[in-house]
Amino acid sequence: MNIENRQQFLIVLVAVAAGLLIGNSVIVEPLSKWWSARSTKIKDLRNQVQNGKSLVDNEKTIRGRWEQMRTNTLPNNTSLAEQQVLNAFESWSRDSGATVTGIMPQWKKDSDEYTTLNCRVEASGDLRALGLFMYNIEKDPMALKLESVELSAHDSTGQQLTLGLQISGLVLASHSKK
Repeated sequence: MNIENRQQFLIVLVAVAAGLLIGNSVIVEPLSKWWSARSTKIKDLRNQVQNGKSLVDNEKTIRGRWEQMRTNTLPNNTSLAEQQVLNAFESWSRDSGATVTGIMPQWKKDSDEYTTLNCRVEASGDLRALGLFMYNIEKDPMALKLESVELSAHDSTGQQLTLGLQISGLVLASHSKK
């Protein structure tokens, strides 16, 4: 190969390499990023469709559960709601053998749609009675939630215990009890 042909060959080779480099950075990389973003978007949309189908398939169950929760909220009247909770604590105490020593209710307006009745409850008894007392609270359909539990012993053997509970009850503003 002579020098002139070699120069032409090198020029063509450099031009092809430059074309490939420019083609890679201008066409291939943006297309691969676009394809990757498109694949991610399709995956997200498929997940959303699957979640939507699941919600549609479970509509009866979800609506039934919501209706059950909605009907078990406290009445939209502060005195009635407090009375209902106090009566429930008395019933749970009687059923479990625990002694309720104090209840401190406090209302909190969280939003226009709901209000919560926060209660600090102190109870005493043995471990079985206090465990049954908490079980009765949890299994009751009333819209109450145990926020925190504190347990302390009054004697060295741990037979007499004190239970401190922070409980919140839900009142929906749009829902009125019949």
